[in-house]
Amino acid sequence: MSNIVVPELGESVVEARIAKWLKKPGDHVAVGEAVVELETEKIDLEVSAEKSGVLTSIARQEGEDVKIGELLAVVDESGAAAGTPPAAAEAKPKAAAPAPHGSANAAPADDLRATPTARRVAKDHDVNLETVQGSGSAGRVMKQDVQAAIAPPTPAPAPAPAPAAAKPATPSASKAPAAVPAGQRGETRVRMTKRRETIARRLVEAQHNAAMLTTFNEVDMTAVMGLRERQKESFKKRYGMNLGIASFFVKASIAALKAFPQLNAEIQGNEIVYKPYHDIGMAVGAEGGLVVPVLRDADKLAFAEIEKAIRSYAQKASDGTLTLEDLAGGTFTITNGGVFGSLLSTPILNPPQVAILGLHKIQERAVPVNGQVVIRPMMYVALSYDHRIVDGREAVQFLVKIKEFIEDPGHLLLES
Repeated sequence: MSNIVVPELGESVVEARIAKWLKKPGDHVAVGEAVVELETEKIDLEVSAEKSGVLTSIARQEGEDVKIGELLAVVDESGAAAGTPPAAAEAKPKAAAPAPHGSANAAPADDLRATPTARRVAKDHDVNLETVQGSGSAGRVMKQDVQAAIAPPTPAPAPAPAPAAAKPATPSASKAPAAVPAGQRGETRVRMTKRRETIARRLVEAQHNAAMLTTFNEVDMTAVMGLRERQKESFKKRYGMNLGIASFFVKASIAALKAFPQLNAEIQGNEIVYKPYHDIGMAVGAEGGLVVPVLRDADKLAFAEIEKAIRSYAQKASDGTLTLEDLAGGTFTITNGGVFGSLLSTPILNPPQVAILGLHKIQERAVPVNGQVVIRPMMYVALSYDHRIVDGREAVQFLVKIKEFIEDPGHLLLES
């Protein structure tokens, strides 16, 4: 017998939720074949069988929370399920029928480049993943690709019944919500995902456990946008991508953190831990909730390397392929609500970090320059910080430093 247990889930992750059993008792499993999907606060992952055999029992059900090392299922390496007569076990392979045409099981799941969610949706709707064009990285099939491939049934038109013979409509076999009786309002209850639960808990903890304040400033983006325009063609020709604004704020943040190291620290008990390295988290909105992949040793990266890493993380977040290693750690976070149109907001700390920089929408506004009113592309920036170790003076000066570096990006070359 071989046990399938909850594996190590990564730094600070000790619990998961069983999202979907991919096999049921009595199914044959091969070495490395995915048996169950787990949902954690950071990513979703599959647990595979370490030995070939028959899945004899399942210890935990879908929706249950499990901890590292807990038993999930048992595999009988002899090849026969417990309680199955030898004759029946021998006959089972012969009786197995080939997968129906168009079934999601027409090819082994491991041979298909598809996310776990995409495979689950395909299985539920009898879609052959081999026929689905993937929109993800390297052609990976995403959930939305499968949904687009699901052709809605077209019911044949039926003659309208006579008024006297009219009957109540028969509920459809689809999963559409039941009709709400007249005069009543319907509600839908959906259990939070593990990630959403964790986001909710950590955001509340951040406000309860830290003395959080926010300071604001505005930045004239003229110089950065002009530099991007001048270098657009040469940068794209050399590196194969456009020069964004995120890399400027990463560089400016690192330079400001070096000037004010307490914003790159954390509190452990009654001690302040200062960190000489700069691992910058870049908040990304993913399907299951906000995730923060980390640019490690960002102070050692060039502009092009930062842009490439940010784009790679954004694509992985869209594909659902971020790993626990991508999300672990971080000493300071940058979040950009401007990509969604936010003009001003108050970002919440990402514990145990003590500061987070919020970027916003670039908007043309009338501003005074040298005694004249001119139109300039302006951005509001916000810095939320833990007042327990960061004083208001340092927080304001930190944000002023960011403003200076962005409004005169030549300073970044001297700081790099």
